[in-house]
Amino acid sequence: MPKRNKDAAERKNIMQQLDSISSRLAAAQNEFNSTSEPELIEASVYEINSLNSRYAYLLRRAKELNITHIPSGKGFSQ
Repeated sequence: MPKRNKDAAERKNIMQQLDSISSRLAAAQNEFNSTSEPELIEASVYEINSLNSRYAYLLRRAKELNITHIPSGKGFSQ
């Protein structure tokens, strides 16, 4: 596969992952906000932190690939 096609495929993949993580993060934050069970709160915190780390990595990759339109996400908010 030519490099240009590979970069385009990676850009598309990154954008899709950012969008997916944004949705998953919103769901994890809703779970955190709606539960009072200590174990579920802890699980939500771990999930939110994990998703934020993945989101940050993908943002760095997007910047490296000069992706200028990043989906508006909920990364890093808790």
